Amino acid sequence: MRDFGGIVERSPARTVRPATAREAAAAVREAAAHGLEAVPRGLGHSTYGQSLTSGVSLDLSGLAGVHEVRPDRAVVGAGTSWRAVLAATLPLGLTPPVLTDHLDVTVGGTISAAGVGGTSHRYGTQADNVLALDVVVDGEPVACSSSVRPDVFDRVRGGLGRHGVITGATLRLVPAPERVLSCTVPCRDAADLLRVQRETRAEHVSGQVKPSETGWAYEAKAVLYGPGEPPPGTTETEELPYADFADRLRPDVAELVALGEWARPHPWGMVLLPGSAAAAVIGATVAEMTPADLGLGVVLVKALRVDRVPMLAAPDDPVLFSVLRTASPGCASVAEMLEANRTLLTRAEAVGGVRYAVDSVPPAG
Repeated sequence: MRDFGGIVERSPARTVRPATAREAAAAVREAAAHGLEAVPRGLGHSTYGQSLTSGVSLDLSGLAGVHEVRPDRAVVGAGTSWRAVLAATLPLGLTPPVLTDHLDVTVGGTISAAGVGGTSHRYGTQADNVLALDVVVDGEPVACSSSVRPDVFDRVRGGLGRHGVITGATLRLVPAPERVLSCTVPCRDAADLLRVQRETRAEHVSGQVKPSETGWAYEAKAVLYGPGEPPPGTTETEELPYADFADRLRPDVAELVALGEWARPHPWGMVLLPGSAAAAVIGATVAEMTPADLGLGVVLVKALRVDRVPMLAAPDDPVLFSVLRTASPGCASVAEMLEANRTLLTRAEAVGGVRYAVDSVPPAG
């Protein structure tokens, strides 16, 4: 069995697809009785085997479904994709405050990794916007929130399934805009990109570093959900329905699938950097790269806010720097990309940064 990263392979001793939280709890107890770990798996979008096991693989696709939508919340199963959540809430004019760029990942999976989106500078991570969780802990179903079993609530959000298996979630909802205005702002370098992100008043802000004829080009995206002027320096705007904007990666993913790139190994390097050192680390890393070191991947930069997700251990004023490499034909090898990820992590740790949970970094030694 492989995950999206396509680098690590493990064969589970057994795969269980629970249809209820009690069935999930029974599977966890049975695994423990045989000395096996039980690892939850949604759509397997981890990149270095985080959702794989040689023990019991808990396929949570049987726990999918949106069970209730109210004006301020939605109750969903852990195996529900964010696409399915949005399909249920948008007809009511509602949306989760934070969505992943790629909607075909599960609620339980991204909450287990904290979950970052373009609105995370305003609303924090997806884990910050969970009102309550249903979790299996020590083989027993447990309900938890910030006020009920907060110890469990804090361990499982961002805990990668190590401290409990999320089976259901109550998600916060906010009003959804009908249309948005996406603005492109070219930037000089990493410092300028972060400045634009911090100074721009927009609901959705992100950054990208792209290969260009003269090296690497830095670009910010600011997306306005309501009335407002494009930020200074904007060179291009696009107005589109919110639903289309939320699902903007679907055409790109379809093209990558058609090219065979979606199935190639994805040695992703992802670190959380302290804001004071982020520009220097990003600039040094990008300066050492060539397009062949990236393949048909992308480089993303996102200044964000983290409220209370203890397992994330984010530095002050965190910036998520993601070098999402793809081992495309004619580009650097998987081994070379993994070594570059190790170099990035070492550089990040030297300034007080940490790895992001679903990255691809080989163990030392």
